[in-house]
Amino acid sequence: MFDGLMKPASAGHSTIQRGLEAVRRHLGMEVAYVSRFEGGRTVFREVDAPGLEGLIRPGDSRPLHEVYCPHILAGRLPELIPDTGALPLAASLPITRAVPIGAHVSVPIQLPDGRAYGMFCCLSPHPNPSLNARDLQVMRVFAEVAAHEIAREMAEEEASEARLAELEAVMEGRLFTFRFQPILTLQPFQVVGFEALCRFGPEPYRTPDLWFAAAHAAGRGVELELAVLRRAVQAVRRLKAPAFLSFNASPATILSRRLTALLAGLPTERLVLEVTEHSQVADYEALRAALAPLRSAGVKLAIDDAGAGYSSLQHILQLQPDIIKLDMGLVRDVDRDPAKRALAAALCFFARETDCQIVAEGIETEAEFAALEALGVSRGQGYLLGRPGDLAAAQEMVGAAAPMG
Repeated sequence: MFDGLMKPASAGHSTIQRGLEAVRRHLGMEVAYVSRFEGGRTVFREVDAPGLEGLIRPGDSRPLHEVYCPHILAGRLPELIPDTGALPLAASLPITRAVPIGAHVSVPIQLPDGRAYGMFCCLSPHPNPSLNARDLQVMRVFAEVAAHEIAREMAEEEASEARLAELEAVMEGRLFTFRFQPILTLQPFQVVGFEALCRFGPEPYRTPDLWFAAAHAAGRGVELELAVLRRAVQAVRRLKAPAFLSFNASPATILSRRLTALLAGLPTERLVLEVTEHSQVADYEALRAALAPLRSAGVKLAIDDAGAGYSSLQHILQLQPDIIKLDMGLVRDVDRDPAKRALAAALCFFARETDCQIVAEGIETEAEFAALEALGVSRGQGYLLGRPGDLAAAQEMVGAAAPMG
């Protein structure tokens, strides 16, 4: 008898649902629900009506002119109606006979700005002369709790929509630039490649990891990564061979299988794909399958941030990369910290046994450099070796013997 107008559930619903059950039991009535006003209709958002699910379900709706809500809001009907047959207006409404409704208690759900969001309501097919002012007060308390939860949800939704709009503006307006950090061989000391680092322009300034985390939380992470990568990888055309370009991509972006088309026409043998360490992988077989055409085309695979957590070790074992990049947290003070040095040494041994390269990230002191060189690290990057710069500066550095620092 009701139209279907479904809305997705949210975290606050369970609190409201428990409130509906509590107040329905307290009043001894058969049906309790929270509704919202939408486009001239009242939509049943949450419902507690055990045994009467065929009568009223979440997402059902009715036109406002058919129900009690506008009359209660306008003062033509009271919030507490122990016997609908005793009030001519209530008795005359078609819904009173159709449901039927013998007793009805309903109070408005007021948002902080004063707007009426909907109603908190209980009803019974039979008159209930025991309903009194205290019961109405109980209903008002529960309506206030529901209003608090709904206002919180709406604020979160508005904030999410604002973040999404900002992300769309960034992607459409390409409000990001790139810096290129040199990667060098330690012996001989030469620039052989660059890592493309994205920098976002909108104020206030936020680091790239915050932008990408916000995008993934909003369901737009893959789109933002692809928008960034589409521009970043073009830089390899302007770098003198054999210099390579390294770029980051999350497992989700790789699994989208859109990187193959994005890299088409580029010298893929000079591209290095870094899989970000912090992302969990649920299906390594699927990830390996998505990587296969890229690796067949000559793209090298690197595991980023190795040593920062358990995920990096899983990535290394499951994906068999060409390059392992030591996390800067592991590199920091590696000359003075025996535990870090031992872990770095273990990864270097693993690399030799599996015929892959080690790149140390975040080298900032000569002591760190010397310790890593002694461990057999073949390549590195960091402020000691060279700071990120623009593409023109990167072009000049290719093949040069760079002075340390």
